[in-house]
Amino acid sequence: MLEIFTMATATLTSKGQITIPVQVRTALGLETGDRVEFVETEDGKFSIIAASKTVHDLKGLIQKPARAVSIDDMNRAIAAQGAKAG
Repeated sequence: MLEIFTMATATLTSKGQITIPVQVRTALGLETGDRVEFVETEDGKFSIIAASKTVHDLKGLIQKPARAVSIDDMNRAIAAQGAKAG
């Protein structure tokens, strides 16, 4: 089955700049000041990746556990999962 993608275009200025089309900015969740990376995926082809989030932006994303977990508890849980997999 052939997958159809919408295509957006931009024009390169004499200074090497482009304006990222609004539908692309929206799809990537980009806002003013965000960074993007251009990643080569195949010979002559690139993907645009939103690179605006830092490790510090992740703070508060995951809630603290209801109770602290000890290293021994973690090791037991890892060993139990390993035994199930083996």
